[in-house]
Amino acid sequence: MSEALAPAKVNLVLHVVGRRADGYHLLDSLAVFAGIGDVVRAAPDAVASLALAGPFAAALAQAPDNLVLRAARLLGVSARLTLVKNLPVASGIGGGSADAAAALRLLSALSGVPIPDELALRLGADVPVCLAGRPARMQGIGETLGPAPRLPRCGLLLVNPGVALATPAVFAARRGDFSAPLELPDGWPDAAAMATDLARMSNDLEAPAMALAPVIGTVLALLRDLPGCLLARMSGSGATCFGLFATPAAAAAAAGGLPSGWWAWGGGLAGGHAPT
Repeated sequence: MSEALAPAKVNLVLHVVGRRADGYHLLDSLAVFAGIGDVVRAAPDAVASLALAGPFAAALAQAPDNLVLRAARLLGVSARLTLVKNLPVASGIGGGSADAAAALRLLSALSGVPIPDELALRLGADVPVCLAGRPARMQGIGETLGPAPRLPRCGLLLVNPGVALATPAVFAARRGDFSAPLELPDGWPDAAAMATDLARMSNDLEAPAMALAPVIGTVLALLRDLPGCLLARMSGSGATCFGLFATPAAAAAAAGGLPSGWWAWGGGLAGGHAPT
């Protein structure tokens, strides 16, 4: 049985820059991947099936469909699939999208069936960047991927207070004008410089998400008070928030200062970082 990590996707910044005639919002976001994620396993079989495991499996057990099975059906490949759900569900870190992307990669490798260019976006706006599997600037509704700035060594602390937020509800609660496109440099020399730049930008979904789930404000306040936290912000449509630290070790150590009932993980970026 083959397996692949489906790493958590973190939006370091997310501007809503417009809206299409069909109602879809246009985004400009810098996305990176953390060194934690779900795990997808696949083995050849005549019938497509999915088994769930992991700490957040129960949250998916009652769902009528799953993005992993949808990915298999759209690719036209049957397999015995297992999803080890380590990430909170509906939490703004692309868990389901990363799962679908990992399934597509595994099933394509098993069967030799190539992944059509348009298939990822049919599964969800975050699936293209998760399929690419590298830091990227996401634009459009998620289908336009550009290079990310060179990233320094840094640490991420991810925190979710146990609140699930539906992305459409967060967008519906958004008020105000659209933001300007991002102004990103070619790279940053260190995490402190990156945090200073990112602090001039925002996650435009943070305020509407906080209106729906005020506990997000509590999470952000606690993150900002942690020693060594350079920046605290919500990821995606929430409710997961992140703290940016100088090193993975600093982020991991900071996880111990959070309420025990919350989900928290501290470490580095998936695949390390680009040399500077």
